[in-house]
Formats: sequence, structure tokens, C-alpha cells
Amino acid sequence: MTAKASTTISNRLLSLDFLRGFIMVLLAIESTGLYDYLYEHTHNGFIEQFTHHPWHGLHFWDLVQPSFMFMAGVVMAFSLNKQWANGVSWNQSFIKTLKRCGWLFFWGVLDYAVRPKGLSFELWDVLTQLSFTTLVAFLIFRWSSLAQIGICIGLLLLTEVLYRFTHVQSFDQPFTDQHNFGNYIDLLLMNKINKGGWVAINCIPTAVHTIAGALIGKLLLSDNKNKLGRIMLWGAICLLIGFGLDLLNITPIIKRIATTSFTIASLGWCLWFLALSYWWVDVAGHKKYLTFFTIVGMNSIFIYLFFEIVGSRWFNGYVSAISNGVLSRFNAGELLKVIVGAICIFGLEWLICYFLYRKKVFFKL
Repeated sequence: MTAKASTTISNRLLSLDFLRGFIMVLLAIESTGLYDYLYEHTHNGFIEQFTHHPWHGLHFWDLVQPSFMFMAGVVMAFSLNKQWANGVSWNQSFIKTLKRCGWLFFWGVLDYAVRPKGLSFELWDVLTQLSFTTLVAFLIFRWSSLAQIGICIGLLLLTEVLYRFTHVQSFDQPFTDQHNFGNYIDLLLMNKINKGGWVAINCIPTAVHTIAGALIGKLLLSDNKNKLGRIMLWGAICLLIGFGLDLLNITPIIKRIATTSFTIASLGWCLWFLALSYWWVDVAGHKKYLTFFTIVGMNSIFIYLFFEIVGSRWFNGYVSAISNGVLSRFNAGELLKVIVGAICIFGLEWLICYFLYRKKVFFKL
């Protein structure tokens, strides 16, 4: 990982930085434990949307990781366009991408590696998944749009075949938790099965998110005058197909194993999220008051690693201990302590991003 000082941050698509920042802000707040605490103590339907669906169904929170991976594809298109405009060869870009994927894989494994009972090898982190999807998206980046869409369809069909037709004993129930093909592969790769139902081969179908993001990035860079309309149309098509597969009982929407219906439906929402952001920020010109989010979005990898590794293992507990100690002197209730602690943790993390932003230091893999 390297920190690069940049003297120019203009000529960016501000809606990209805003949307990435919005996603990272939601993740940072989630890392404080606030959403889980509120849901456990209120069971409020709105708060429930900020938790992952237990299995068959879709919550708002299930769209965060797809959005993260989709945005990575959009950013890739802008990055490669800039590299090649500056005379960087495909081979040089390939080596740079390989290094990036290597770092993503390293940090993804490290994120889950340190456990209270010792070291652990796990492949369920979003960065580990992204290391695979990024490489696939790069390798086919110069292919025609139709060819890339064909690859996406192939990846989804491969997912269907693996889950439905492999017939491994005890793992031959395609959409049953702990008894599907993804669980079997995890047993081979890591000698363990995730109790929450997550599987490592999610990287196969979710490569579609990153490839689609790269395609949309190309569209945004083009001279096409109907960019917004195309993004909205493709979003509607994906939503219709994804939810249609579920409603017709063909393939259920299950985030934890990234079924084809989930992948397509979530891509539809990602497209509409980007369309809304692009229209509001870059077309309508509402650029005021976005700095709060863009400051985080421009250092998204850094803040993710910070709250995942440093925050969960030390920072959150340390800050909460201080805020709880102060509030205890005023006989504050548990709910107030949790809320104030979350605000303090996130506030300090935002200030770190703000400091880096002011110093024009942006961490990149």
C-alpha cells in the first residue's frame, strides 16, 4: 500500500466520490455496532434494513457490498482511461493491477486472520473477493460491451451449474444453508464452514458487479448524450430479471451465497443508485454539502482497513471506554452510551480522513 500526495483532485466525477463516501460512512457507522444494538433492543422494521437478511430475502444492507464492488469497477474505468491517455502500456497497467489485487488479497486475509484464539485463514472478506473480481474485470476491459455482457452471463450460468448439478454428498442442496456447494468449497479451501452462511466462491457471481461497473464507467467517459437514460434502463432490466427469478421460484434471492437472482437484482439497485447520484451531483449540479462524504470516499480503502482492523481490535473499545466513563458520571442509560460512543468513534475516524484530505494524501493499493 502506498500513500500518494496529489496536488490535483479536480476533473473528477464528483458523484463517484460522493457515492463511495456515502457507502463508507454507512460501513463505518456499522462497524461501531450501532445498527445491531438498535435492532436487538427495538426490533424496528426500519433499523432491520441495516442488517443482513438471515437467508432468503433482501434488506437494504445487503446492497452495500455489491455497491462497493460495482463502484470499484467504475473507478477502474476512470483510472485506466487516465493511464492510457498518459501513455501507460497495457502490460504496465496489468502489472499494476496484479499488484493491487495482491494487496487486496493480503489485506482481506489479514482482516480475518487475527482471532482471539490464534491465527485463522479465511477468504470471506470483501477485499479478498474484490481481488478476484478486479482481475477478471481488467482482463476483459478492452473487449466489446457485448462480449463482456456475455462473460457476465457465463459467470452466472456457471454459478447455477455449480450449485444445482455437482451433487456432492451432504452438500447437494443448492439453496440450503450449510449444505450447498459453496460450503463444500470452503471446507476444501479453509477446512471450515462459515456459521453465517457466507461462502468464498461468491467472488464468481459478484465479478458481474465489478465488470458492470467498468462498463458503466466507460459509458460515463463516452460522448453518449443519453448516459442517464441507459443506466436507468439497464437498472430496470436487472431489477425485473432478478426479482422475477425469485418470484417465479426459479432461483431465490440469497445474499449470503450470492445467487444469480440476488446478483442481478442488486446490480439493478447499484445502477439506480449511481444514476441518482450522477443526476443529482453532476447533471443538476447540487455539489454543496457533499464534502462530508467525499472526504471519506477519496480514502475509502484506508478507512475501511482502519475500522476493520484497528477499530474492531482496539480503537472502538478504547474510545467507548472513555465516552462511557464520562456518561456514567451523569447516570446515562445504556442506549445513550451506545449512541454517543458510536458518534465519537465515527467522528474521530472522519477527522482522520479530513486530516489526510487537507494534506492531499490519498492511500491507494
